[in-house]
Amino acid sequence: MAKEKQPEKTQEKKQEKKQEKKPEKGAAEAKGKKQETVIEKGVPARLYDRYRKDVVPSLMKRFSYSSVMEVPKIERIAINMGVGQATQDPKLLDVAVKELELVTGQKVAVTKSKKAISNFKLREGLPIGCRVTLRRAKMYEFLDRFISIALPRVRDFRGISDKSFDGHGNFTIGVKEQIIFPEINVDKVTRVAGMDITFVTTAGTDLEAYELLKELGMPFVKRQEVVQTAKNN
Repeated sequence: MAKEKQPEKTQEKKQEKKQEKKPEKGAAEAKGKKQETVIEKGVPARLYDRYRKDVVPSLMKRFSYSSVMEVPKIERIAINMGVGQATQDPKLLDVAVKELELVTGQKVAVTKSKKAISNFKLREGLPIGCRVTLRRAKMYEFLDRFISIALPRVRDFRGISDKSFDGHGNFTIGVKEQIIFPEINVDKVTRVAGMDITFVTTAGTDLEAYELLKELGMPFVKRQEVVQTAKNN
C-alpha cells in the first residue's frame, strides 16, 4: 500500500508546483507586455505634452469649441528634397537621402520623374529627389527641433511669413539650406540643398491652422491677408 501511495503524492506535489509557477509565468507575461507597450509608446514628446496641456485649452477658448475632438491638430509633416542634378551625378541623390535620414531619423523614399523633358535631359522614371512623412512622436520631435534649434540658426532670421497657407489648413515652409539642422556636419557638406516642409493639419480654415502652429511656437512675423480672409469666411 505504501508503494501505491507514493506516486499519488509525487503527482500532487507536481500539480502544486505547476500551480505555483502559473501565476509567476502570467506575471512575467504581463510584465513583458507592459514593457512592450512602454517601448512602443515611449516617453511623450515635449511638444505633444504642451499641446495637450496648453494648446488645446487655449484653442477651445479662442474658437469656442464644444468638444476636445474639434480642436485642430497636426496630422503629419511631409518633407521633400528635390535633386535635379542627380540626373547627371547620381551620387548627389545618395548624399541627399543620407542627410534627410539624419535630420528626420526615419528611412526616406526616393522620388522619380513622371514625365520626360528633353530640355532638362530628363527621362521618365529617373530618380530626382527624396521625401519622407513623419507622424506621431517623430513628427512632434522634429517640429520641436525645427522651431527651437534649426530656425534660430537661419541667417538674419526675422520670423516666418504666413502667406503659404493653402486655404485648407495646411502650411508649407521652404528651407534654403539643410545646414541649419545640427545633425548635418557642415565640414562634410559638398553641396548646399534646400527642402520643402509641409505641415498637414485637421484645421478647417487657415486661421485655425495659424493659431495652432502659433500656439505650438511657430515664430510667425505677423498676420497677413491670407489668414484674415480665412477669418472672414
